[in-house]
Formats: sequence, structure tokens, C-alpha cells
Amino acid sequence: MNRSNGSSPDWSITRGGHSGPTARAGVTEAAATSDFLQLDPREAPRGGLGDWLARRIREAIADGRLTTGSRLPATRTLAAELGVSRGVVTEAYRRLTEDGHVAGRGRGGTVVVAVPPPPPTRPAAARHGSSPAASAAPTSRPGLFTAPPDLGVFDALRAAPARVDLTPGLPDLAAFPRAAWLRAERAVLAGLTPSDFGYGDPRGTPALRAAVTRWLSLNRGIVADPDDVMIVNGTAQALRLLVDVLRAEGITDVAVEEPGSLGVRQHLRPLGTPPVPVDAHGVRVDALRATGARAVLLTPAHQFPTGVVLGGGRRRELMDWARDGGLVIEDDYDAEHRYDRPAVPALRAQLPEHVCYVGSVSKLLAPALRLGWLLAPPAYRAALVDAKRLIDLGNAALPQLVLAHLMASGDLERHLRLIRRHHRRRRDAMIGAIRTYLPGAVVHGAAAGLHLMITLDARTYAGSDADLAAAALAHGVKVHPLSWHTQLPHRPGLVLGYAAGSPTQIVEGVKVIGGLV
Repeated sequence: MNRSNGSSPDWSITRGGHSGPTARAGVTEAAATSDFLQLDPREAPRGGLGDWLARRIREAIADGRLTTGSRLPATRTLAAELGVSRGVVTEAYRRLTEDGHVAGRGRGGTVVVAVPPPPPTRPAAARHGSSPAASAAPTSRPGLFTAPPDLGVFDALRAAPARVDLTPGLPDLAAFPRAAWLRAERAVLAGLTPSDFGYGDPRGTPALRAAVTRWLSLNRGIVADPDDVMIVNGTAQALRLLVDVLRAEGITDVAVEEPGSLGVRQHLRPLGTPPVPVDAHGVRVDALRATGARAVLLTPAHQFPTGVVLGGGRRRELMDWARDGGLVIEDDYDAEHRYDRPAVPALRAQLPEHVCYVGSVSKLLAPALRLGWLLAPPAYRAALVDAKRLIDLGNAALPQLVLAHLMASGDLERHLRLIRRHHRRRRDAMIGAIRTYLPGAVVHGAAAGLHLMITLDARTYAGSDADLAAAALAHGVKVHPLSWHTQLPHRPGLVLGYAAGSPTQIVEGVKVIGGLV
């Protein structure tokens, strides 16, 4: 009988049923490598299988291949894969448990519970003999703000540690309707047939396209047919699909609002993005005509980042521009979130033949769902469907069906009413904090949305908003400098999201910024 501590004689049963000295202790001639960590027991020293296996797992924990919460294979399964006795694996797991690296969780299996900490590093100030107070001072991440923002700047900012996150773009994620989503998922799974798990329509499931048309009709005044709707992986994919199709049509420029979303400009690459100024009534259509661009991307219901609503006069001017051959891409990113003003009709409702309408549930539910929709004029639909088919054959069907169920059941409408109340309280907390700690700041766009824009005059703040954002991050608060969202010179400012943080966090963050100003 083989023993896990390697004390047994150095022999094993061979395929012919005879004993012999050629096989490694505890390893059959049929031993093979395992997919788990690519383990090969033939690498083990003679008489040391248990030690070897425990060491290899420790190494995987130390170098990050096995993270906290990772589950190890069952002892019987791993022993069979390696062609060793089960006792070898059991002994290795016992040693790892005694070391505190793993723990048994009953039916949950054996999981990694402790990862060795990285070796301590001394702060640069301490190495040079500075005082402990100086070495404990917050440090900034200048690379985020000293150079023009690149494609990875949002990822880098999200990864930066901070006590308070006031970056825009997120709803109240803690309010995600988990129970309603689970109920919908169970109901959907109960009704699926085997064929529903196959490849589907690249435009999206019929159920979600129908649900989206009803949602847009009730909430945005858009009359559409399910065949007008294509389901996409959020607004980002919709814009990339449009870039490819418009380039094929000979459109080389898409005008954008100034100031306007940096993220949108990034998604519109490699097209030109001439800036068109936005004033108190929205985008200036006279300036749009002057660019010569055949297409424009607008956020008319709640302009990002100023919060301005496209006024009636400007809408009429824009409709005239579109009828002269222009195409509007309408990014309706957060139109459902309004507090102190009535709903604003979508441009698509007034000019369906000249508007590509883009929406998503990123601000309604969560960006992680990657679910959105694109309604395009008939002239572009076939090309967009072809482009979508070539990219991914269509979105995953199950999340689409769950979302359709939430829409049809009324759960999404109820969720919207709930988070409107949450967002209103947080907006009020931010405005109150700005009045207290930033009395010289001008607040823009408070009536709707999930963020505020503030601008600072020279009497209030003489530096750049990028420097202010860097200093805020050094003190544990994340914000967007307004200059990220501009292509032309503009007074310094910040774009501050309030929906994802608690009122206490919001007040703390604004207080830090006020102290820096």
C-alpha cells in the first residue's frame, strides 16, 4: 500500500500486473499530467510525492495563479488525473491546511484562504531619511493627469485606490434588483426549450426587441417596430458598429459636442471628431453647419457633461440640418433620471428617418450587464446587422430574456422609481456640500442625470483642473477633470458623479476638494 509520506518501497503495479523497480513511488506507469497547474508527478523526487505536490500548490498561491477563494480539485479527482494514490493528495492538502494556505469547506471543497503578502517596501521618503509624517503623506498618480488621456485612462482611474469615488457614469449599484433578477432568470429558464440554447438572431432575441419597443414608447415617446431594434453590448459597441458602417458610406467625420464625452470620442476613432460648441440652449447648429460634417453625435436630453437640454428652437434648426442630408447619432445615456423638470422627448421620436438612437441599461441597472439597443434608419440597418454578425453573432440570449422579463413584469419600472429617490437624495447631498465647501463653484446640470459639472473662475481657483484632480486623488478622492471632456480651451472645472456613493461619502469628497481649492 502506498503511503503519502513516501515511506513505501520504490515500486508500483505496472500495466502487466507485475511489480518492478522502474516506476516512481506512488506513481503508476499510466501517470499523466493534470490540467490543474499542469502538474506532472514524474517531476517529483523519489519518495517525496506529498512534499512535491504541496510545494507546487504553494508556489501557485504565491505567484497568483491560485487566488483567495480558488477551489482545489477534489482529492479523488486529482489523484486519478495524476495517476497517484488518493493518500498522496490528501496528505498534501493536510499540509497546506496546517500552513494556513487552504481550508476545507465541506461540500464547498478545499479553497485557498490565505495568499502571502507582497514583500514590504519602504517609501522613497523613508529611504532618504525623511520624517515619518512626510513619508505617510498621500501620494498622487501624476501619469493619469499630466499627459493627454489615452485609451486606457478610464481603466487606470478605476483601478486607482481611493476612499471616495465621485467619477461619473455609475448608478446606485448597491440597489441592483438581485431578487427580481433571480426570479426572472428562474422563470426564463423554466420556459426554455433545447433549441433556445442554440445560435440566435444577431439582432437580438425577439422577446427583448419587443420589450425595448414598449419601453421606449412609454418612456421616451419613440414609436418603433421590433424589427427596428438591434441589441448590442452597450453604447460602446453601438458606436463602434456605426463607425465601421459610416466609414463604408464615405463619412469621415462625426461632429461632437464641446464640451463632450471623452469616452464617446474614443469610441468614434478613427473618424474625425470636430467640436461644436454647446451653450445654454444646446448644440449650436450654425457651428455644426460650419464644420461640414455629415453626422453629429448628441446627448440632447441631458448633455454630457453640462446637463443642458436641447431647446425647441435648436431642435427645429437641427431637423432642418438633418433633412439637408445630415445624420444624428442620439446617445440617450441617462434620460430616465430626472428630478426637477419634465421628460424631454427623444430626437428619434421627431425625426426617425435621420436619427440613429442608442440606449442601454448601464445607467438603469448596471454597466456589467453590457446590454443596450440601437435603432437606425432603414438605409443603415442591413449593414449594421452584418457588422454585428461578424463581430459576435449576437449578444448572449439568457441575459436578454431576463431583461425582457423584467421589462414586461414591471420590475424595471419599479426599480427606476426606487433609484430615482436614491439619486435625488445623493444629488441634494452633493449640492449642499458644494454650497458649504466650494461656495465659489458654479453648478451645472442639477435637474437630471447622475452627475454634476462645476466650473471655477480665476478668483476661486488659479490652477488647472487636471492638477486639482491629481491632488484630489492624492487625498483619496476620484473625479474627472473637465479638461478631459474638452477639445477647446475652457475654464477649469470638475465632473462629479453622485449616484454610486453614499451621502456621507459625497460630503467627505466635496470637503476634500474644497480644502484643495
